[in-house]
Amino acid sequence: MTSDSTTPCRVTVCRGCCCGDPRKIPGVDHLAQIPRLRAALGDAARVRASECLDVCDQANVVVVQPSAAGRAAGGRPVWLGLVNDDDALDDIAAWLRAGGPGIAEPPGVLDLYTITVSRRVRAAVED
Repeated sequence: MTSDSTTPCRVTVCRGCCCGDPRKIPGVDHLAQIPRLRAALGDAARVRASECLDVCDQANVVVVQPSAAGRAAGGRPVWLGLVNDDDALDDIAAWLRAGGPGIAEPPGVLDLYTITVSRRVRAAVED
């Protein structure tokens, strides 16, 4: 991330070998997840797709990185797994519109999605 204090949150959505695969997780409109997040977030966060994040047992995986202001306030990236319904996307979007990590407390329901990953996996995505 740059040092610009206006740099927004960043959301990385895994779209590798398992995440986004309707054979692994049927009944989810995987193709609509990223456009839905972008529309819900507007300028509050940047959304990007990533190759496999190596947490396949938690598909679909979303990583929320704090804004520059959030990082300065102590916010750290938050890894979310099993993000397979629109309600979870809505909760993520509401949290980021409120400021995201370091600025706003996440909705309590996101505790159910929070996962811990190895340092090796974290290092591949986090700044």
